[in-house]
Amino acid sequence: MTPLATILAAATRTETGFTTTVPTDWMQGRTAYGGLSAALALQAALEVEPDLPPLRSAQVAFIGPLAGEVTVTATKLRRGRNAAFIQSDVTSDAGLGMRATFVFMAPLASALDHDTAPRATQAPPAPDAELYTGPEDFFTGNFNFHDRKEGLGPAEWLRWARLRDHAGLHPFVEMMAIGDALPPAAFKLLEERRTPLSSLNWQINFQTATPATTDGWWLLHAHADTAHHGYSTQRMAIWNAAGEPIAEAMQGVAIFG
Repeated sequence: MTPLATILAAATRTETGFTTTVPTDWMQGRTAYGGLSAALALQAALEVEPDLPPLRSAQVAFIGPLAGEVTVTATKLRRGRNAAFIQSDVTSDAGLGMRATFVFMAPLASALDHDTAPRATQAPPAPDAELYTGPEDFFTGNFNFHDRKEGLGPAEWLRWARLRDHAGLHPFVEMMAIGDALPPAAFKLLEERRTPLSSLNWQINFQTATPATTDGWWLLHAHADTAHHGYSTQRMAIWNAAGEPIAEAMQGVAIFG
């Protein structure tokens, strides 16, 4: 297991970002785990522009494979009095692999105070709960997982997840690394077939400026409403250990078969 903080600490900084190497234990097939790539992209954005307000939204496009040495480049698109837009690209020998646009925004005084977001009713795993950790040569080896299976639809995941080592990470860098850890929800429809799936994009909006949880646990949800013609779209959500809403997201998924 290679902690994410170790990958970031070993990076060689440049004027616009850094270069680093994706360890084999963060790969998923021929490309890096998407949450790792997104976390690297966010780290570069945080370093290229000082004193950013909290992250509110990220638009991520998974363009091509990323492996080996990668270069992460961040560019300020615009910064106003309240909001900043920063683009980050992650490239490797195969070319551009991921592009993300991050939106940072300071809290504003407002007459609105509306919150009907659903709260999670599932408690985090007990200390003696049986956990799943993936193999050492796959990105899931960096996580602990605990599935909730009761009352779920045929294309739905509800899973507690935590990084085995999340020390020293910016809270939102941890969120980007955690938020894409579920398999696509359409995967459940394939039963015994070994059909490849690949995330195409990821839009995530944060519902808090200060994500925090207990013992590293986050509850992840994904639900696919449609899956046909080689494409699926899914809705996603993240809660903390207290059941508080942390993020809402959507993702498009290619299904090759």
